[in-house]
Amino acid sequence: MADTRAAAGLTVQQWDDQFFVEYIQGNRFASDMGKTENSIIQVKEGLGDKRGESITFGLLNRLVGSGVTGNQKLRGNEEALVTRSHKLDIIVRRNAFVVSMQEEQYSAIDLRNAGRAALKMWAEENTRDRIIQAMGSVNGVNYTDATEAEKDAWLVDNQDRVLFGASKSNHSALDHSAALANIDNTNDKLTSAAASLMKRIALTASPKIRPYMSETSGRRYFCAYVSPLTFRDLKNDATITAAQRDVSLRMQNEKLFMGGDIEWDGIIFKEVDEIPVYPGVGAGGIQVSPVFFCGAQAIGYGVNRRWFTAEDPSTDYGMEKGLAITTFDNFDKLRFGTGSGDTTDRKDHGMVTGWFAAVADA
Repeated sequence: MADTRAAAGLTVQQWDDQFFVEYIQGNRFASDMGKTENSIIQVKEGLGDKRGESITFGLLNRLVGSGVTGNQKLRGNEEALVTRSHKLDIIVRRNAFVVSMQEEQYSAIDLRNAGRAALKMWAEENTRDRIIQAMGSVNGVNYTDATEAEKDAWLVDNQDRVLFGASKSNHSALDHSAALANIDNTNDKLTSAAASLMKRIALTASPKIRPYMSETSGRRYFCAYVSPLTFRDLKNDATITAAQRDVSLRMQNEKLFMGGDIEWDGIIFKEVDEIPVYPGVGAGGIQVSPVFFCGAQAIGYGVNRRWFTAEDPSTDYGMEKGLAITTFDNFDKLRFGTGSGDTTDRKDHGMVTGWFAAVADA
């Protein structure tokens, strides 16, 4: 005798769990996300059934002392562990669609499955946009909403991890707009030399930016997210072109590397269509675009409750059915204190922000 079983698409909890898995897999930044401190985007699922408005990301600074040798006593010469924290406020985010009874009757598929693709696409795009927004944020303020004074204050905090164009000399007196205005379309395109300079900035910053450690090869990598126009200039660099001949085969087992990416000097460049281009801010009014050069723990993703769905059958006296999708989470650029207190003198922990010419195609 055959048993009758509910289809997976009709089992709400199974559907919600599967949705979350597919949502993560379809996310443009999925390969860069993980739950450990080695991840570029660190995912932390906190709170659970506990009440609260935030999830805390912790940092344990490395030991820097020289230790003791020979017959020196270790007791009394121990080194203090220094910890830092970043509080990420989480918020409810949701969307919904409505289908009429008539359209549901005409449809050959179930309401829940009918909107599955649309909801998943919205969630993926919304996540992508929030990650990019977090990368470009200025001390917790969206870049487009930040005042010039806030941008200058961010520059003061992060002057050892910012690059305007191809030269450190473009960094003009801790004035953000003045520094952008020094970027021209001749000398300040993204090139292999500028990429290597960003890497040196990351490794010599204080505190330095820690690269991602490959789980397969043990190699260290940084990951740089660039706009299509900036990516175009990088591909046109002769050194980059020559270096890519054996990259695909060598990098095929690396989690961070995807088809179409560029690898150079331990840096994986990813083209992201939605990274903004800002018109009129460079030398002579040219367009300029940011390059987000990331190491480990660049972005925090706090999740209190994964995506879940809820139906509303009461719309228009039952004539329409609505399906909502909700999550309780947030993204933020991780910033840890560098002063005497836990959160004093906070810096972008895992990122160098570069700015380069991004002139439109003729």
